[in-house]
Amino acid sequence: MIPFYIFYSMFGFQRTGDQAWAFGDARGRGFLLGATAGRTTLNGEGLQHEDGHSLVLASTNPACLAYDPAWAYEVATIVQEGLRRMHGAGEDLFYYITLYNENFTMPAMPEGSREGILRGLYLFRPSSEARPLRAQLLGSGTMMAQVLRAQEILLEKYGVAADAWSATSYGELRRQALGVERWNRLHPGEKPRVPHVTQLLAPTEGPIVASSDFMKAVPDMVGRWVPGDFTVLGTNGFGRSDTREVLRRFFEVDAEHIVVATLSALVRAGQLEAARAIAALREYGIDPEAPDPAR
Repeated sequence: MIPFYIFYSMFGFQRTGDQAWAFGDARGRGFLLGATAGRTTLNGEGLQHEDGHSLVLASTNPACLAYDPAWAYEVATIVQEGLRRMHGAGEDLFYYITLYNENFTMPAMPEGSREGILRGLYLFRPSSEARPLRAQLLGSGTMMAQVLRAQEILLEKYGVAADAWSATSYGELRRQALGVERWNRLHPGEKPRVPHVTQLLAPTEGPIVASSDFMKAVPDMVGRWVPGDFTVLGTNGFGRSDTREVLRRFFEVDAEHIVVATLSALVRAGQLEAARAIAALREYGIDPEAPDPAR
């Protein structure tokens, strides 16, 4: 039997967390599916139901592989690999996969993306043009739609060529990076290994901006291995009842905030005049003195 346990995302690791630990202790195998994931997709539910922290809780369980996929082909790839590892190779582990409450047009699977999906990060859509100003945009789950819209705005209005990456699992990227650090520590006489996330992002150009429908602590899992300027946008704070658009503006994770975060990073790098970023704040109606949504 291959169990698929689907639950209300907010309550899975909160209310059945003891079961998840007992399941791992008993060497159980299967899939936990966190439905209605994220803090902005389940609009109208407010404080009690919007989930921005289950991926943090999942990261504490050593038997759990947690993924935050954006596209149907990512879900299929992760499930296929999970079946192989748990019921083919016989590994004692289980999967947590987020499922969102928002409709998307699903793209075809990019050629050569399978390994990146499983390892936690791959280049989904490179910039269509070469420009002097560059940036890297990382998105997960439903936030990929905001990242792709920000990618278009940055190119069309500000001449910034941004590459869009799908970050399917910061937890797996962190697990691999910690393994590399351990190996390097125990093999001081050998050539140091490099974490996978560093290998992917080190050759890129421009600041790196990650947007998540979960807490900032999720992308921050890999923060110390990300080279260069790294900005994280996430949904810290309590849930609120409103439309998706208003919630994303409130939590500062919508496409316009991604654009402003990228422009601000370019200002810090000395590649852009501050006046352009300030003008963008005004154009998009973003109040720089607004209260921090985390509080």
